[in-house]
Amino acid sequence: MATVQPSAAPQVRRGVEPLRAGQGTSFIWRKLHSLLGIIPIGAFLLEHLLSNFEALKGPIAYGQQVKFLNSLPLVRVLEWVFIFLPILYHAIYGVYIWLRGKANVVYYPWAGNWMYLAQRYTGLIAFAYILQHVLRQRFMGISLPENPGAAFHKVQMELANPWMLAVYVIAMIAVCWHFAYGVWLFAAKWGITPGEVARKRFGFICAVLGVALAAMGIPSIWAFVGGEYPNAPENVPLSTLVAPPVSAPYFLTGFRANG
Repeated sequence: MATVQPSAAPQVRRGVEPLRAGQGTSFIWRKLHSLLGIIPIGAFLLEHLLSNFEALKGPIAYGQQVKFLNSLPLVRVLEWVFIFLPILYHAIYGVYIWLRGKANVVYYPWAGNWMYLAQRYTGLIAFAYILQHVLRQRFMGISLPENPGAAFHKVQMELANPWMLAVYVIAMIAVCWHFAYGVWLFAAKWGITPGEVARKRFGFICAVLGVALAAMGIPSIWAFVGGEYPNAPENVPLSTLVAPPVSAPYFLTGFRANG
């Protein structure tokens, strides 16, 4: 009598592990966690990088940017509602997801598993950096909302410490990675990129986004330590504005502060 040969065990291929959506109320909390990572936290990150880019123009331009941001209506309410509280929730719930999740990259070498691990560690680095940065720059030392002209010097003094400079560079790379991959996760979880092909293509876009953000953030750090203003005044005056020279087009120069 013929015997039936047992079929070979299916082999697990290296690839992206299927995304898990969560169940019950955790589905809502995860959706909120993902959404807050894009709006408003991601929007704030983009604004912060653009504002810091003003440091390349010098202490006066950077101080003017700080002054403008702190002159917005209800700026303190905006800080807490759209920055501090969303970041706290995103960070705390992110740690909760991490503690409940599994990322065994030794026995389950999916690409998604490695990404999961990197996303959690970069998130932890980002939160630790943001916490110390807000405490030191916002609530310690000279108050920048009342003295925006001191903003450049205050950051410059902090980055004069090589250890803090290293922290800033590492944190900048971690934050840009975390946000770029977070955008990819958001699109996948919210059904914007259905299917493996769409996710793969969007992954390349997100990778370019992360590199572009880091390429904007790192030169901003360099402006404080190795740019054209190595010894910025402790507090530059920002009281008056003068029009640019007639020979320079307005859209290329804007207004410049005159101390």
